[in-house]
Amino acid sequence: MKKNLVTVLTLMAVTAMAVTGCSLAETSTSVESGTVEAEVTAEAGNSEMSNQEENTEVSDQEAADNVAALIDAIYVQTRTDETDAQCLAAKEAWDALTDAQKELVEGEYADPDYFGRDTGDASKDDPLNGDEIGENEILVVSFGTSFNDSRTADIGGIESAIAQANPDWSVRRAFTSQIIINHIQARDGEVIDNVDQALERAAENGVKNLVIQPTHLMHGAEYDELTDTVEEYADSFESVTIAEPLLGEVGSDATEINEDKEKVAIEITEEALDMAGYERLEGAAEDSVAFVFMGHGTSHTAKVTYSQMQTQMDELEYENVFIGTVEGEPEETACENVIAAVQEAGFSKVILRPLMVVAGDHANNDMAGDDEDSWKTMFEAAGLEVECQIAGLGEIEGIQELYVEHTKEAIESAEIAVSTKGSSTDADEISSIGLASGTYEVEFKTDSSMFHINEAYDGKAELTVKEDGTAYVSIVLPSQKILNLYLGTAADAENDKDNWLEPYDVEVTYSDGTTETVNGFDVPVSVIGEEFDLALIGEKGVWYDHKVSVEQ
Repeated sequence: MKKNLVTVLTLMAVTAMAVTGCSLAETSTSVESGTVEAEVTAEAGNSEMSNQEENTEVSDQEAADNVAALIDAIYVQTRTDETDAQCLAAKEAWDALTDAQKELVEGEYADPDYFGRDTGDASKDDPLNGDEIGENEILVVSFGTSFNDSRTADIGGIESAIAQANPDWSVRRAFTSQIIINHIQARDGEVIDNVDQALERAAENGVKNLVIQPTHLMHGAEYDELTDTVEEYADSFESVTIAEPLLGEVGSDATEINEDKEKVAIEITEEALDMAGYERLEGAAEDSVAFVFMGHGTSHTAKVTYSQMQTQMDELEYENVFIGTVEGEPEETACENVIAAVQEAGFSKVILRPLMVVAGDHANNDMAGDDEDSWKTMFEAAGLEVECQIAGLGEIEGIQELYVEHTKEAIESAEIAVSTKGSSTDADEISSIGLASGTYEVEFKTDSSMFHINEAYDGKAELTVKEDGTAYVSIVLPSQKILNLYLGTAADAENDKDNWLEPYDVEVTYSDGTTETVNGFDVPVSVIGEEFDLALIGEKGVWYDHKVSVEQ
């Protein structure tokens, strides 16, 4: 650049000599002086440009740091009078950043993913924070998750199942993590009650009977904190009952298991097998495949629950199923110990799946992430082939049903008489339903989308009233997966095999001309237009409670 500048100035000087008659010597000093001045000017310009770029960088970082500070301010477990305004300010500041500035956001807790990560459509989720509750409320309390799809499928799935099973109750939601509540509110504008807010809402709405169903796995720290908070509001209601968490009572040592743990063990293993494309664990074992369920872990005394779940897997002879925890408490559930157990058992492939209600941050990052400390990375570093199933427990129908059972037990233990619709009828005591003998087209309604009439029948069934006044409804199901029905509850069904309803084959023709053989059942009916208990058992060998009704 300097050489070219001197050349140009020299040519200009020569031209000037030709015009004025000046000698080269006379002009040399002038040329050299001009060159120096030009060089100084160029260097000053470069310096100014560099300062501008530096100032721009400082400005970008300052804008990013401001957002990071706003995020850190709402990454707290305590809600204040300023929380709503802080959530709004953080989002507005984030939206004002350029894409380059967003990449610079970094704080104690803040990073670009806080607002930038796509976790699904929040509008599909229902925060269940409405008023006009009525006298009877079921409050479903969860830790929470900021992953929108998981919140809808897992927590929403449990809430929906409880609502369908209890039509005479209002179901509402509360999260225990204010950090997560703030995250969702700031990013998506969705407002979810914390436990205090939900209890205050219930009291202000005149709720008399309150049943709280935690979606927690165990009687751990979260459950204890919930109990303490609820006690502060106990005088606001006529009755308050807290239902069992998913895995029921803890027990004193690793050998103590219960029916809840057995049901969960069966359900999650069956679901993992199905997703992996296996019918049986033995088939997976033949392919050297082990299943590892990763829980959170805890220092609370309830941590023995994870050991009990491993005991339960062993009792079921699930030799290629292992239980681990992110926190590594209890010790044998730490990642390195689970890896050693898998290798010692001779398996070379691992399917990782969360032992958590939601598939949130732990499932996506701690389990399936690419960081060097993720379970996926550590298992691969140990020479194992890894596949991750990112799905929460809450979306499994059998898990939802277990929460429904716990809610039902809590209602019954509180002796809350809401209605008589749910009373079961023994098959030997069926009486006339007040209709003349003959056949009638009716609607057969259930409390679950997983238990319904075959689509070819559009929800319709045939009611037969016999001359002796007894009646039964003939229903056609979508498949042959439901093996038996029982007029009553699941608890009674297991000890009353003589009254199990047996299926019969029905050939169904669909609108596209295809045919299929499915199961049909004749279900005794003693009442029209009111719900009654009808339990079912499927291929997994577990009985589930359902409420059904026959409508004209």
